[in-house]
Amino acid sequence: MDGALVRAPQIFWARSRAGHILTTVYTTLYYGHMATETITVTPTQPSACCPLPAPHFHEDDGAEESAALFKALADPTRLRILRAISSVNELCECNIVPAFGLSQPTISYHLKVLREAGLVQSERRGQWVYHTVNQKALLGAVRNLTEIA
Repeated sequence: MDGALVRAPQIFWARSRAGHILTTVYTTLYYGHMATETITVTPTQPSACCPLPAPHFHEDDGAEESAALFKALADPTRLRILRAISSVNELCECNIVPAFGLSQPTISYHLKVLREAGLVQSERRGQWVYHTVNQKALLGAVRNLTEIA
């Protein structure tokens, strides 16, 4: 290798407070001696592929209510209860318990979650509680999904 010039680049990444700094270290063999040359390149701001619209994501856009509603709909038992109530327009809690084979406290908990999400409205008549589906809240959930799509 006498008299040969060989350059072998080695690339290293180092993180700084300003972002990524690309450091390329060239190792040069020249006449049997090794010399190292370091070149540091600081990248400029990356350009976006398209202009970004002005952010308009507000805290009062109803996202918390929608999240609670979808969380209530995420349980298969609650979906079945909602479907059962919807199929007959109004259902007494005394009919829901034997139909699902779950304990009364479990059914009461699921109905409470549906009620707090606004999906079910409850009305006490004597010792029984009758439940109806809140169609407005259910259609609002569908509208929220279509706005995303």
